[in-house]
Amino acid sequence: MFDGYFDAVEALDEEIEELQNQLFVPSANQEALHRSSFALRKSLVTLQRVILPMREVVNTLLRRDLHLVADEMGPYFQDVYDHVLRAMEWTESLRDLATSILEANLALQGNRLNVITKKVTGYAAIIAVPTAITGFYGQNVPYPGFSEVGGFFSSAALIVGLSTLLYFLFKRNDWI
Repeated sequence: MFDGYFDAVEALDEEIEELQNQLFVPSANQEALHRSSFALRKSLVTLQRVILPMREVVNTLLRRDLHLVADEMGPYFQDVYDHVLRAMEWTESLRDLATSILEANLALQGNRLNVITKKVTGYAAIIAVPTAITGFYGQNVPYPGFSEVGGFFSSAALIVGLSTLLYFLFKRNDWI
């Protein structure tokens, strides 16, 4: 019965390895990855709930003061107890690993969001320049070039020049 636990833990270990491989694939379905990691963690907790009482049962059987098991059977039950302990420790380490996978996935999503926010901010800054200049020249007060053709060309040159400058600055700094 206890050797069957090793098969279950080994199958869960393989699932965790597959999740680890999917974690850094850019085209991975993030929702499926979340669902799989939560389901895997739930399976590990369930398995741990099954194994934990077995440890206490076998430990009670091994107590020499109770004389529940014949002395010649002691080594066999000690072997079973060792198997239960190994399965328990393996399950705990896999649960920690599943938690680490989930945290790493959340960190990766946060990094992706930061990159997207940085790019959107760069484009918003580029768009803000023409908005500010046309807002200034759209006032009903006299300004340099008011009611002159040169005013239009100077504002157009300022818009194109500053927007181009910002574009290349942001491109060089990897903001867009």
